[in-house]
Amino acid sequence: MNSKHSDVLILGGGVIGLSCALQLLRAGRGVRLLEQNTMASGSSHGNCGTITPSHLPLNAPGTLSKALKWLLQVDAPLRIKPSFDPALLSWLLHFAARCTPQQFRSGAATKLSLLQASRSLLAALIRDEQLACEFVESGTMYVWRDAQSYAEAAAEYRMLCELGIAVERLDGDAARALEPALNASIVGAHKHPDDARLRPNRYAAELLRRVRELGGTICEQTAITGFSCDGGRIASVATTNGTYSGTDVVFALGAWSPQLGSQLGLKLPIQPGKGYSITYSRPGRAPTIPLVLKERSVCVTSWASGYRLGSTMEFAGYDHSLNRTRLDALARGAAEYLHEPVGPIVEEEWYGWRPMTYDDLPILGRAPNHANLVLATGHGMLGVSLSAVTGRLVAELITGQKPSLDLAPYSPARFR
Repeated sequence: MNSKHSDVLILGGGVIGLSCALQLLRAGRGVRLLEQNTMASGSSHGNCGTITPSHLPLNAPGTLSKALKWLLQVDAPLRIKPSFDPALLSWLLHFAARCTPQQFRSGAATKLSLLQASRSLLAALIRDEQLACEFVESGTMYVWRDAQSYAEAAAEYRMLCELGIAVERLDGDAARALEPALNASIVGAHKHPDDARLRPNRYAAELLRRVRELGGTICEQTAITGFSCDGGRIASVATTNGTYSGTDVVFALGAWSPQLGSQLGLKLPIQPGKGYSITYSRPGRAPTIPLVLKERSVCVTSWASGYRLGSTMEFAGYDHSLNRTRLDALARGAAEYLHEPVGPIVEEEWYGWRPMTYDDLPILGRAPNHANLVLATGHGMLGVSLSAVTGRLVAELITGQKPSLDLAPYSPARFR
């Protein structure tokens, strides 16, 4: 047999691919991962590391109208770069059709089952596999400076309660008592006690360690260039380092899914949602609870080993520039809410692309026309949060078990 044949061949080495690999190895399957760069060097690396069953979908009513108002504001929290891009236009039209109260609530309820399952699985996985990734069950807190915006957020609070998501509504004084890093401008907050945090690059490194320890094969600097199919199966995968094959194949290519999926006849309406972060050494008054600064859409996370400002969403294609204006907006935004918004030393400035579907749900399940292909992509802003449940579901599919959650809402066939 060809030495480059594997039991399970996983395409993509982010936290989703690594989580699938770990669960498959635990189930007794052999695994090889292909990654075009180094493992977990994309959006798995520089995000803010919050684990958020409280997260609501992007398609809130009014989201697109805000983006249109911000069209020429280069540092806006949500920016759509003006361009003629038919794929992006189609994505935006589908997204706009879902920015209704009914669709928003339905999407939140659908995603919640995945998020809550993954939250429990992640805590158990970190404990059982002894993953040293600075995991803390800290909760998260969303904070407001504008009284009108905070009053309007009462509707969001009610929906969270109706969905069964734990949330506490706090006034400014209560928010500052809970998190003294906040300054006097804060008028209110939502505390999500069931959320958590970890350091994402360390989480990915620990997943990689366990995959190697359990016998997984890692192939970095191995870019996929094409596929060969035979009899309704993927027969081989061509790469810059030769040809590989697998009895089963997992497609976990994140933001690069549309280009490579099209070679397999897959319709994967994913747009790269570009996010930014700045990592600092810890300031003296670093928050103990991860924060979302609502009016500026800036996320703030502290770990024992560092401090990060991140977020923003930019639809600008696969633009490789490190946009200084958007990076600087993170620190400017944090300065409005925090006593000490930045750390003394900048350790890293980063950007990465999130794989955004227009219904803000991941793509999980068997491919319609390839019997040995399982898709695990389109996780949007929640790759870390959804990594544990995705790994379990993919392992269940490949080992012939009944999936522990209904996969119909996440099926690749929904885009036909």
